Order: sequence, then C-alpha cells, then structure tokens
Amino acid sequence: MKITKVDVLLVTTANPIWRPILCRIHTDEGIYGDGEAAVAYISGQTAAFGMIQDLAKIIIGMDPLKNEVIWDKMYKSTFWGQNGGPIVFSGMSALDIALWDIKGKYYNAPIHELLGGKRRDKLRAYASQLQFGWEMDWKGPGTGIPQCTAEDYAKVCRKAMDEGYDAVKIDFFTFDKDGTPFTEEERTRLIKPYYINMIEERLAAIRKECGPDLDIIIENHSFPDAQGAVQIGQMAEKYRIMYFEEPNSPTPYMQKYIADKVNIPQASGERIYSRWQYAPYFENQSLQVIQPDIGNCGGITEAKKICDMAYTYDVSVQAHVCATPLSTSVALHLESVIPNFVIHEHHVANRCEFNYNLSKFNPQPVNGYIEVPNLPGIGNEITEEAYRLAQVVTIE
Repeated sequence: MKITKVDVLLVTTANPIWRPILCRIHTDEGIYGDGEAAVAYISGQTAAFGMIQDLAKIIIGMDPLKNEVIWDKMYKSTFWGQNGGPIVFSGMSALDIALWDIKGKYYNAPIHELLGGKRRDKLRAYASQLQFGWEMDWKGPGTGIPQCTAEDYAKVCRKAMDEGYDAVKIDFFTFDKDGTPFTEEERTRLIKPYYINMIEERLAAIRKECGPDLDIIIENHSFPDAQGAVQIGQMAEKYRIMYFEEPNSPTPYMQKYIADKVNIPQASGERIYSRWQYAPYFENQSLQVIQPDIGNCGGITEAKKICDMAYTYDVSVQAHVCATPLSTSVALHLESVIPNFVIHEHHVANRCEFNYNLSKFNPQPVNGYIEVPNLPGIGNEITEEAYRLAQVVTIE
C-alpha cells in the first residue's frame, strides 16, 4: 500500500477565531485516514496549514503502515523537526494521526486495540473552562458568558454537577468582578492582594455550594510568572485542589521552583512538544500530571512514548483536548489504553454548534463519563461539510 495524495484543509467556521486544520491521507488501496493539527484557535492556523503541505510532499509514495519510519523521516529530514515547536509538531501530528486511522481501517481494528488494548470502556471527564460559562454559545477565548461574581462561579459549577460531572477546571484569573478581561500587566509578577482575595472568594463559594466531593482543577494558561503562581497556589492549598495547571511559561527549572513551594499536584503539557522536551520535567519531578495534546506533541506515535515515559516516574496523564471532535476521539483511544490515565478534558468548545458538523461523530459525556470509540481506526472522520467550509490544498 502506498500514499497517493494528501488533502489539507483550513476550515472557516461561524466563530472567526476557530479555524481547524485537518488532513486526509489517501492510498492506492482506497483506504484513507483523517488527522488534525491541534492549533484551531487564536493563531497559528495558516502556519500549520502550510506545514502539513510541506510534510506531505516528503511522504507521498511511502507505505502508510510504517508510521514509525514516516515519523522519523518527518523529524530528521526536515531540518526544523528536531527540537521543533508547535507548528512543526502539529503538522507531524496531523499526518501521524491519519496514518494510525489508515492502520486501524486496514486491520479492521480500533486504534486502542493496536496500542495494546483498552483498560476501560468509558472515561471519567471534567467540565473544562467554566470561567466562560457552561452554555452552548461560547465564541472562543475572551468571549462567552464571563463569570464575574463568586456566586456566578458557584452556580456554573453546580450546573456541571447537575449534569453528572464531579470535576471542573476554571481559570479564576480571566475576568474581573465586572467581567473585564485581565491584562498581562495585572497577571504577572507579584500579585496584588485584591486579585488573590478575588480568586479565594470564588474558590470558597464553589466549595460552599458544591461540597467536598467536587474536584477542582485550577487553570492558569501560563499567564502568571513563578512568583505569582506561588502566591495563588499557596492560597489555594486549603481548598483541596486536584491539580494546578500551567502555572507559568513552561520551563522545567521554574516549574521545579513552583512545585517545591506549592503543596498541590502540578500539571502542564499543551505547550511541551515531544519526549525530549518532556524528559527534564520527569527527571526533576516537577510535574505530577502531564497534558500532551496529541494534535501538536507529535501525534499518536509520539504521545504513546511520552505517556510510557511518564509511567516510569509515576506521573499521570490527561490529554489536552481543545479542537474538533476528531481530536476528542483520538484522545479517547490513547487514554483508554495507558495505565496512568487520570481524567479526560471535555472543553466547552465541544458543546458548541460551530464545532459539531466538522466530524461524523461528536462524543459527549453522559453523567460525567465519555465512551471510548470502537469502530476501526479513529472511529470518526471529516465530514463533507468540513470540506465545503474549507480551503483545500491537495498534495500529490
């Protein structure tokens, strides 16, 4: 079997900042596979769109079942692959995911079987990014329904709990009490008491409304620096936080500084790419949960290696998922297989109409748990509607 052509899609949606990058690899046996570069939001889409085209040119004619051979060729022969960043790795990821989709279809098996077999049929999930509300009209970062008062935070968490979730994730430092977004000037360096007290009011209100059985993940989006992250983390310790996510710009030595001073499990990963970049965090034991995005860390081939490395250090895994439902399906396969899985991220974007029609299936949790696909390959695929909404370039 040979790769004959690759379709690369830059999709335009009703949300102007949500432009997913998808691809489809075709073969001479009529089997095709779909993948996604997980840079759907804010910036980087046109760069990833071009990156996949560049990489596609070097894999035409290769055997799609030899995913390890292809991965190494993309990594080693492109000059910028080695120690690459989000654009190079998102391009590699999209193509690698599509290759695994082909492999699953070729062997008539879901990807989780090819990865060694699933350990769980459904995965515990958490409601992610509740600072934007938990409605169906979220328009992207900085929009949605800002949660302003402490009471707002308590109510939105109660809404998620009423749907069956027993875990939530919130960036408490996104909106001020009047709904105004915070600036970088306000969120960096040592943080004023006003902001620490505001975050604590919100945490306290959630605990009062939802009780001790709700797991709370504190999201930081890498906005604070190490000093501010320590201030927030030390204040939050008494609220029994599940983990403290992306407390600063990811660097292993400053992550170690924070981990040593905050008695909450530390998490990061959506801005860490490849096993080589993860290794220092494992070695200095500064992360207790890693969050690789399969769509930008190197694909399924690389993500499985990263998860296996983490297992040797007793580090848990929660895949970062903020893209189309195609990426959700991919994450479910890997998370169902690995022994160090902790919880699945269900982003508010997955509840929004602008994302629904881009893939054949739209996995949604029921009572806080989401089922693992069992169809061959990914168990999901790009729709004709996505093709219609996209700028498409075909590499042959």
